Amino acid sequence: MRFITILAAGVGLAAMSSGIASAQTATQAPSAASDQASSVDDIIVTARKRSERLIDVPVAVTAITAETLENRQFTSIRDIAAITPGLNINSDAAGRAFISIRGIGTTLLDTVQPGVGIFVDGVYQQNTSYLNSPTLAVEQIEVLRGPQSTLFGQNTLGGAINVTTKQPSDVLEGKLTATYAGPDNYYIVGATVAGPIIPGVLAGRLSVGTQSRDGFIKNSLLAYDDANRLEQNTIRGALRWQAGPAVINLNAYYDEVNGTNPLYAVTTGPNVYIDDARTNFRSIANYEYSGVNGRLQTPLNEQHDLTVIASYDKRDATSDSDGDFQSINLFRSTGQNTLETKSFEARIDSRWSEDFTSLIGVFKSNQTLDQTSATLVVPANLRVPAFANSDADIWAVFGTAFWNIQPDLELTVGLRYDHQQIDFRSARNSNYEANEVQPRIALRKRLDDNHMIYASIARGFRGGGTNGPGAPNLTYDGDSVWTYEVGTKLSTDDRRVSLQGAVFYNDYKDIIAANSLAPSTTGAGIVGINLNTGDARSYGVEAEITADLTDAWTVRASGLLQNARITDDTRYRQTTGRRLPTDRIPFQPDWTLSLQSDYVVPVGRGDLTFSAGIVGKGDRIGAGLSNTFAPELDSYFLANATISYRVDGMEFAVFSNNLFDEDYYESYIDSSTLTAAGLPALGSLGQIGDGRRVGVRVGYSF
Repeated sequence: MRFITILAAGVGLAAMSSGIASAQTATQAPSAASDQASSVDDIIVTARKRSERLIDVPVAVTAITAETLENRQFTSIRDIAAITPGLNINSDAAGRAFISIRGIGTTLLDTVQPGVGIFVDGVYQQNTSYLNSPTLAVEQIEVLRGPQSTLFGQNTLGGAINVTTKQPSDVLEGKLTATYAGPDNYYIVGATVAGPIIPGVLAGRLSVGTQSRDGFIKNSLLAYDDANRLEQNTIRGALRWQAGPAVINLNAYYDEVNGTNPLYAVTTGPNVYIDDARTNFRSIANYEYSGVNGRLQTPLNEQHDLTVIASYDKRDATSDSDGDFQSINLFRSTGQNTLETKSFEARIDSRWSEDFTSLIGVFKSNQTLDQTSATLVVPANLRVPAFANSDADIWAVFGTAFWNIQPDLELTVGLRYDHQQIDFRSARNSNYEANEVQPRIALRKRLDDNHMIYASIARGFRGGGTNGPGAPNLTYDGDSVWTYEVGTKLSTDDRRVSLQGAVFYNDYKDIIAANSLAPSTTGAGIVGINLNTGDARSYGVEAEITADLTDAWTVRASGLLQNARITDDTRYRQTTGRRLPTDRIPFQPDWTLSLQSDYVVPVGRGDLTFSAGIVGKGDRIGAGLSNTFAPELDSYFLANATISYRVDGMEFAVFSNNLFDEDYYESYIDSSTLTAAGLPALGSLGQIGDGRRVGVRVGYSF
């Protein structure tokens, strides 16, 4: 029945598309309420590694401009999930986030390679912690849904988040922003300045920022310490050198994050919301991120353009936390690790004729991880150390051909070959190796300049890996998906209405969906292990629409309806000796929605904007290791409201997020997880989401 409903929705989407297209009128100026480049035929994206109109790209893409980030009070990359259909992001610690698109994502262990790739200026981010970074100097964020392996590589079987930062030019510009909100002393201060160093040759940009919050979780065992506090400091720099026809971009960054390790409160059920995490030790996680990358873009001749990207990234981390998450004083866990990543990519974009072009390239990456940890068995005063080192090599070759069969009909065929090898050394050594071929075929039909339909078939792959010290299973395999998708994009001639929609079907093999806990083979404490669950499938429909109802009033809406289910859990049962109590994938809702309204009133020389919105997420299941019971988290809606005034580069705003102080769990672990690991369980473990914040923001741009 659900599949029939979704197919019917797809037919309705196509009908809506035709109806909007036929209702086009004479061209008018965009309304005052619209964000810059708000319609799908105005926005330029790089979803296919080249600059194209969003409406011409046969990929489901949500493009979020810098103006939208500012207008929506989005202060970190993860906030974009609120307006992106199918994108699900939640986090239970300062240094990690869990991300999925259309039902595929990571488990509660951040050692799994993400199923959604994150790219900043074309550079792949090796971990999801970047999602918690502030949006300083961000030009645009593109969320590509469905496998993007052909051009973006492995670990994009769910999709990719492509972040483009603002590059400096000969125009002197700058921006200052400051935000403060309570009741948790939440603040963000940022500044960026850019302009010419040698006019016409060299330009630079410098951005700095700091943010802090106390959070909404307390700890009564530690005198109601603000247990979930976060502090982050960021500095980023960029240089752009115009060397004749060649352009060289250099970027460098340093981030310091002081926050918490996973922090949970003991609760009696998934609908009982507790904000008191009664742990014996303050959970601490400190990170330092640094890196540098460069991009060379140059024409080789009139027919071929070359792009070369090289990068180096480093993460240093330390942690100290209560190893049993409860007021029972059993274990204390400490650790430190260093992650270094080097990557190189070169590609050539070729124009063979007006109707045929191609893009071919090579990719190489090396990642080393050195980690040490220790578990203190408190009652016995026994310290059990562990260590692990890994070295991962990835290389790939890829190519895509773009053929205009007719002026209004394009066929795209792409293929990528990836090789990955991980050498893991600890008390027991192990190795993981994979060789994967990932094709993509897409057919696009342009009905007119503002309306197109497309169909695509693609395969995506995520690499497997090795488990850490003390894990009983040393390795686990990667998972893969075949995705089938049809969609449409359109904008009316007057730019007042734009629509994107898609219907999709995903067939997953060896999905990494539900992790597990096990007694450590070191003889002390418990360890999390990654493993393959089995097979799964998801299908659904998604849509985004923007409508300028009047010159002053704009409404935006997006939504997803999906069915993501495990179809075969044989591999999970073989590894754990247990069976899954449900076919649902942990933390994956069956629906999400977003609705936003903006109304602009001219006041004096400026504009007064009234904004209100709501985001919703369907019920999900939490983590657990019971054979018969799966905890179900309630669906919820979060409201927001903002009143802002802009005049002569100045902005003043008051806002409230989670306006009605809705209770919900960001993450949840059933008590069966603790008992399965041999620990006494005082209850289940839950981490509440952020409560209501009310604040002010001021800014100045020049």
